[in-house]
Amino acid sequence: MTLTTGGGPDTPVPPAPVAGLLLAAGGGRRLGGRPKALLGFRGRPLVEHAARALRDGGCSPVHVVLGAAAADVRVHADLTHCTLVDNPGWPDGMGSSLRAGLAALAATDAAAVVVSLVDQPGVGAAAVCRLLAAHRAGAGLAAASYRGERGHPVLFAREHWDGVARAAAGDRGARAYLREHAAAVTLVECADVADPRDVDVPDDLGLLARPGPHRN
Repeated sequence: MTLTTGGGPDTPVPPAPVAGLLLAAGGGRRLGGRPKALLGFRGRPLVEHAARALRDGGCSPVHVVLGAAAADVRVHADLTHCTLVDNPGWPDGMGSSLRAGLAALAATDAAAVVVSLVDQPGVGAAAVCRLLAAHRAGAGLAAASYRGERGHPVLFAREHWDGVARAAAGDRGARAYLREHAAAVTLVECADVADPRDVDVPDDLGLLARPGPHRN
């Protein structure tokens, strides 16, 4: 059966929008204080790649949470098509950025959000697309998985946002909420299209230099 709107009996109902939320506020403490958003990747700041992955994967709007060196990110990164959210509490950890981002998205009409991290250069639009497909197939909670292990990005239908925000603390982000609701989480295998390794310590900087087959 074809769903219709007031435009006529054969007008399909467009899918509800799914927002993208990029957590890019970290100060890179274990990288010697180099903010991860400004690390170079393919000649541009890493934050541009991560935001583009959400947008090209089908997310709209895309919100980017900034914290460490936020003013420099605004100057040096082209985030024209994104809404920038400042998180003055970024030193408290990822949880504060997740709360700030979800609060900003509350004013939108997004039915769900895909949350991604700025420090995973091997995660691109293909993984985001798979999460959106899972949501449109009925998943209210979904996470990219890599050979069966849950990772990022993750998707939350709107009815979960309040619970996620309440559970987000320190650097745990949404882990506690996902663990509590593990039975309801749809795992979306992405090992064939993405690399979940993150840039966390100096030895990881080589990830930014490897083109790799799954970067997009």
